[in-house]
Amino acid sequence: MPQASSSAVLMICLAVSVTIVASACASRNPPPRFPGAIAPSKPRSASEAGVRLAETALRLQGTPYRDAGSDPSGFDCSGLVQYVFAQHGITLPRSVREQFQAGLAVPRVTLVPGDLVFFATTAGTASHVGIVVGADSFVHAPSGRGTVRVDHLSAEYWTRHYIGARRILLP
Repeated sequence: MPQASSSAVLMICLAVSVTIVASACASRNPPPRFPGAIAPSKPRSASEAGVRLAETALRLQGTPYRDAGSDPSGFDCSGLVQYVFAQHGITLPRSVREQFQAGLAVPRVTLVPGDLVFFATTAGTASHVGIVVGADSFVHAPSGRGTVRVDHLSAEYWTRHYIGARRILLP
């Protein structure tokens, strides 16, 4: 009978240990900030984090443009950027001009997924922003066609209006 008691105690200890470990693992990722959002997980490097940001932005393609929009019911350009970064636990300012001051300036030839690209479309200063998702592509929320989409940095329009890039994720 003492052997059965030892086995029962061992099983209880094992069950308690598994419960503690499982609850500790479950609490490492905070809940998503918006319905349907992806719970963030800790990336191993800045480049991995940039790829995850790009993937999140790409999943929002087709979302309608909405002036001052900052959630999946509709985005403006800076609202899209702020939302995507928030899904990964990174707080950014709301306006394009303030986002243009965040992070570090990077040359166009060194752009990587997750970098922000800025354009002067309506004034001499930053008035539009997007998230780099590939060597020559970025996701943004333009008002022209009405939905979040991917465009090429090398397109004549974007080349003419490009004014700089910022890296928020540092290696």
